[in-house]
This record gives sequence, structure tokens and C-alpha cells, in this order.
Amino acid sequence: MTVNKPGAGILQDIEFGWPIVKEIAESDIGQAIAVKEQVVLAVEAIEGTAQMIERTGGLCKSGDWTLLKAAKAHQDMRFDVPCVGPDTIRALAENRAKCLVVEAGKTIIIEKNETLKLANELGIILYGCSGAGH
Repeated sequence: MTVNKPGAGILQDIEFGWPIVKEIAESDIGQAIAVKEQVVLAVEAIEGTAQMIERTGGLCKSGDWTLLKAAKAHQDMRFDVPCVGPDTIRALAENRAKCLVVEAGKTIIIEKNETLKLANELGIILYGCSGAGH
């Protein structure tokens, strides 16, 4: 969705992480994971995505990690929809992430034009995956 596209390493992380984030979401544990070089760095739990991003930044000082976010299996899309927006992009940049992967059709991108513009300015790749894979 952004000007920058994922390279081979990020695509490998997406391929590795997507089934894991879907399983975590389906198990009602959380909606996001952080991955780098096919290693899960963090799993979102009760603290929410924003605090998980900060925690991952503290764990991965070298940066270039990927955040994958998916809807829960029994998500009530009327009330509890996964969301990302400008604050998410800023937090990812501040914590040295490189890519944000969201579930296409099940994630709200708040202020989409601003979010995409900010992602482009800050060098964050925004990538959409379908429910079956990417």
C-alpha cells in the first residue's frame, strides 16, 4: 500500500509470521506479533498493540522488525475491529520497525490518506494480507 515494498527478508518474515498471528488471534490471545528474521520477538496480549510496539522496540535495538496484525476468529466486527493509524505508524518508526502487515478487509486504517503519507515519509512499509495468506 506504500511506495516502499517489502524485500525478500520481510516477505520471508510475513510468510513465517502470518500463520502464527492468525493462530494467536483465533486462540483469542491477541491480535499482533512482532517478527524479525523468522523469530517471534513479541506477542500482543492484554497490554494492546501500542505497548507491544514499545516493548518490541526495547527488545530489538537493531530494528527492521515487522508487526503483523490480524482479526480474531470470532471478532465482533460491529464493535471490536483491528485498527491502525498515524499513531501506529509513528510508534513503529520510533521503535525502529520496518513493516506493518494488516489483514485486508478486516482492519480499519484510520485517516487512511494521512496514514499512508506518514508511512511513506517515515519509511514504514504497509502491507495487506488476505485471511488465507498474503
